[in-house]
Amino acid sequence: MVHTSGVVPTRSDGTVPDRVGEQAVVVWETISALLESAEMTPANIVSVTTYVVADQMHELGSVMAARDAALGAHKAASTLVTVPALAQEAWKMEVAVVATA
Repeated sequence: MVHTSGVVPTRSDGTVPDRVGEQAVVVWETISALLESAEMTPANIVSVTTYVVADQMHELGSVMAARDAALGAHKAASTLVTVPALAQEAWKMEVAVVATA
């Protein structure tokens, strides 16, 4: 099993994209890499919890599009939680997943 805490939108070079949709792509790329290191794929995900800063809800479509692109046809339980802020001001969203082989 793989349990992540909130995977944040920080790239390997330490930068964070400005737009929440771009942040979602970075998060899902990181999740895919974590799963690959555990010899899993996004098809192994059973649960997704997405946290989005409330003032970014107007961009929710791009956040969900990144999730859908990463999961493809696979369906997992998915919950969206709006929050007033995250631990770093630059972070506008993060995702926690549970995956099982």
